[in-house]
Amino acid sequence: MACGATNPVITERDMPTVTRIVGRDDQQALVIGDFIANDLKAKRIAVIHDKDTYGRGLADATRKAVEGAGVEVVVFDGVNRGERDYNALVTRMRSADVDAVFFGGLHGEAGTLVRQMREQGMKQPFVSDDGIVDPAFVTAAGGPQYSSGVYMTFPQDPRNMESSKDVVAKLTAEGKKSDGFTLYAYAGVQALAAALEGTNSTSGVELADWMKANQVQTVLGPKEWDSKGDLKVANYVMYQWDDNGGYAELK
Repeated sequence: MACGATNPVITERDMPTVTRIVGRDDQQALVIGDFIANDLKAKRIAVIHDKDTYGRGLADATRKAVEGAGVEVVVFDGVNRGERDYNALVTRMRSADVDAVFFGGLHGEAGTLVRQMREQGMKQPFVSDDGIVDPAFVTAAGGPQYSSGVYMTFPQDPRNMESSKDVVAKLTAEGKKSDGFTLYAYAGVQALAAALEGTNSTSGVELADWMKANQVQTVLGPKEWDSKGDLKVANYVMYQWDDNGGYAELK
């Protein structure tokens, strides 16, 4: 059971024991593409990634989604993980007169890129993914003055669901956080526990087959899987970082 793996290839390889409790990049990219085209009204954008499997995979899927929505990708490029000087890339994006920037990757590079954009006077919307759902993104960006306003995709916040109310309360009482992927990991364990009870078996194939044939009640609500082990419904939505270094779902 994968709780944070989103690359479509994971479940496209006919691996009978693999399931996941999060959606796929191509499902996420459709939400990103729709937001960039219809909410931001962007016509020309830059799509940047960190050259890693996750970041490049989501960037490719997003490029396909935005182009399908009539948006022109005028800059498509990758940055090296760990680098801290993207000013040449920022200059190129400025020269290309982009309306928005999408970044596929993790918080370190995303934070550095958005800070250098703002320092060069680029105020265009910055959109990223669930790889920046971490307070470390704000730190990497140099503080809320740079991270504020950044958009990102992430599944619907489970902390606001009635199904997670009791677990969130218990974690809070114990001084533990329930943000990020915490409740997704919890739901993954719930699904495995249900499969163990339903099959009375520890066979990975039997457990996965049971999940593909049954609905499971979790802290994320009821979940169902298709024959590949993917969720039948992936509830990605848009979030935005605020002036206090936090984030909230867009209404």
